Amino acid sequence: MLGTLSTLNPVFLALLAGLFTWGCTAAGAALVFFFKNLDKKMANVMLGFAAGVMIAASFWSLIAPAIEMSSDLGKFSFVPALVGFLLGGAFLRLVDRITPHLHLGMPVTDKEGPKTHLRKTFLLVLSITIHNIPEGAAVGVAFGAIVAGQHELLIAAMVLAFGIGIQNFPEGAAVSIPLRGEGFSRIKSFWYGQMSAIVEPIFAVIGAYLVILVTPVLPYALSFAAGAMIFVVIEELIPESQREGSTDLATAATMVGFSVMMMLDVALG
Repeated sequence: MLGTLSTLNPVFLALLAGLFTWGCTAAGAALVFFFKNLDKKMANVMLGFAAGVMIAASFWSLIAPAIEMSSDLGKFSFVPALVGFLLGGAFLRLVDRITPHLHLGMPVTDKEGPKTHLRKTFLLVLSITIHNIPEGAAVGVAFGAIVAGQHELLIAAMVLAFGIGIQNFPEGAAVSIPLRGEGFSRIKSFWYGQMSAIVEPIFAVIGAYLVILVTPVLPYALSFAAGAMIFVVIEELIPESQREGSTDLATAATMVGFSVMMMLDVALG
């Protein structure tokens, strides 16, 4: 099966992987048809787990391969990973500055970005959409590496997509169910929840295409995606998971998420 997959166009594989991660978000958002409210402790656990998965994926699936690909630089093999990582964080900060959004659990008065009259619903969806951009890009870059002669990364790319899909499931629920609790219909809550991840297949294709177009940037691209993901974890997921008590549960969930992704990547990658 892997032999067959390796013969397919990496951009096509990236699209399939992006659709998979989007589908996982939609599946999580579909929980709104069964629940109207999401227990705060459960929401914190979900966000903590997602943070752990993203931290592990950033290192094991992105930064470590980027450093390995730059081994010909000797003691400076860290440079591409360092530059890409910092640029990734800077990019997400820029997107934060120019896009109006509101983090989960925050009052509308604490919205970030330029002034806007958008409703709280759209601001919440925009917030989740922003942090789904690096996830999609990470998947795309990982699959784009295949055409650059890094065929051994096929399994790693599949594991990365699977791991992101796992953490997208609770994220979908964390968006749609609170919207239902605010009075939106189940259909609308589901729609906004799954739409928050529509950027993932889009940026997966963009990431794969750019890597194929300019293969020397691969180590920078991998670490760029990692930097953007870590920015999201520190700026959004971990703070949100630590609100309103249950901090120990959220912290434990973060460690479990990290452990699950690390095991998947090391055992299968």
